[in-house]
Amino acid sequence: MSKNILLLEDEESVNRGISFTLGKEGYQVFSCFDMRQAEKVFHDNEIQLIICDITLQDGNGLDFIRSVRKRSTVHIICLTALDQEIDQVMGYEAGADDYITKPFSLSVLSLKVQAYFKKLSKENVKIIKSAGITFSLLSMKVYMGEETISLTKNEWRMLQIFMEHPKQILSKKQLLERLFDIDENYVDENTIAVNVRRLREKVERDPANPEIIKNVRGIGYVWDKDCVKE
Repeated sequence: MSKNILLLEDEESVNRGISFTLGKEGYQVFSCFDMRQAEKVFHDNEIQLIICDITLQDGNGLDFIRSVRKRSTVHIICLTALDQEIDQVMGYEAGADDYITKPFSLSVLSLKVQAYFKKLSKENVKIIKSAGITFSLLSMKVYMGEETISLTKNEWRMLQIFMEHPKQILSKKQLLERLFDIDENYVDENTIAVNVRRLREKVERDPANPEIIKNVRGIGYVWDKDCVKE
C-alpha cells in the first residue's frame, strides 16, 4: 500500500521539519508551499493523507480543504496556530478529520500519521491465509481448504485475533480484554482455555499436540505460523 502524504505548509522551516521526519519514517511526502501547487499535486498523485496549514500567504487553508472534500474522502489533518474552539469547529466543518495546534511536537504529528495508516492498513485487509486456513473478514467465514469451518462468535473473534498477530505471544489478559468487547459479557480465564481447546479441535490436525496455536507456559498462546494478508 502506498503511503503518499501531501503537505501544505508555507513556513519553510516547519515544512522541512515535517517532510524530513515523515520521509525518514518511510512516507512519500509531497511538499507544497501554496494552494496552487497543492492542487496540482493532489490532482496528479494518489494521496492518502493531507497535512494542511490553515493560515497561508496565498489564502486560507480551509478553502483548500473544502475544495478537496468535494472530490475525495482523503484523511486531512489541520495545522493551526489558533488555539480557539471556533477555529477547530471551522476546520471540522470544512472537512478536516483531525487538527494539531502550533507549536506542536513532530513526534505527536508522527504518531497521528502512524495511527491513521495502521487503521487504513487494517481496513484494506479482506482475507488472511495461514496453514491451509482462509479467514474472510468481509463474509465472516472461515475455510479449511474448500470446507467451511463452523465457529461460535467467541471462537471466530479469537481466531481473528491470532491470525492478525501471527508469531506474537498473546497473554490471557490480552485475549480476555479483546473477547470482552464482543457483547460486553464477562469472560474469565477458564473461558479462554475452553475456546482455545475448541478452536484447536477445528483447525489442528492433532489437537492434543498443537502445531498452530501453541501454549507459552505461564503467559498465554501464540499462533505459530506465518500469515498472508490480502
